[in-house]
Amino acid sequence: MKKDLIDLSTLSTQDIQTIIALAEKIKQNPNEYTQALNQKTLLMIFDKASLRTRVSFEAGMTQMGGHAIYYDVATSPLGKKETIEDTAKTACRYVDLIMARIGSHEDLIKLAQNSSVPVINAMTNFSHPCQILSDLLTIKEKKGSYKGLTLSYFGDSNNNVTHSLLFGCAQAGINIRIACPAGYEFEPRPEVLGKAQQIAKSTGSTVTITHDATQAATGADIIYTDSWMSYHIPKDQQEQRIRIFQPFQVNSSLMQHAKKDAIFMNCLPAMRGMEQTTEVVDGPQSIVFDQAENRLHVQKAIMLWMLELSQ
Repeated sequence: MKKDLIDLSTLSTQDIQTIIALAEKIKQNPNEYTQALNQKTLLMIFDKASLRTRVSFEAGMTQMGGHAIYYDVATSPLGKKETIEDTAKTACRYVDLIMARIGSHEDLIKLAQNSSVPVINAMTNFSHPCQILSDLLTIKEKKGSYKGLTLSYFGDSNNNVTHSLLFGCAQAGINIRIACPAGYEFEPRPEVLGKAQQIAKSTGSTVTITHDATQAATGADIIYTDSWMSYHIPKDQQEQRIRIFQPFQVNSSLMQHAKKDAIFMNCLPAMRGMEQTTEVVDGPQSIVFDQAENRLHVQKAIMLWMLELSQ
């Protein structure tokens, strides 16, 4: 049975541990994997702008002896002359893996359902599992283990990163606090919150939603934020969103409420002066570029794990 990476809630805790452990091995001994994907081809479907996702997947395939094909939805018949189902049924005849960074999570599910080869969610409007797997690797490197850690997230919480953080932290046994404005449009989806709380019970961690930024930051081991301006946000809403999210900006004053050895994370791109200030993202507690680097090692691990070539 083929493996798909649709969302972290569909992986077991053991699956996540296996991927992280494999990423550690690859990072420490990259030369042992230079032919691991020899004669394998990855199709990369994009309808969203990308730096880290495209470069890390393409570089990862090249460094392991494989080949990646960049497929731009803007210049394709996908969704216009051809259905997502027909695209999947055709593409899987040519390649060994399909990776998609597309807006619609429902389209990603259709892609996976109609493909005979594994499909990787490289980001949808609902979740961003590859990013959070990379974050978990980075946290393990910096903190040694997950036990007893608290990650506090600040800002827009009805987005793909927050949803995947909720699932990923719960699976790893990390306590997670979400600090955001009140209101359905700013808070995690109820079904995500419910599922994360269910997972957290099994791993002994906690899930908390608060509208008090100071409360969320107090005693935290990890401070995390993401853009206030997701790709789908119209420009005419930006000024209003800045006013709404300003109390949740990560700045030096907020960081002082966290533990002295707390680390700062942002999945990037980071807008200095918006979701965090310059002194934080460029400061000594920031590990944002370690996160970015680890996308490469984790993407490699994901592909090997999905193709069952990780032995």
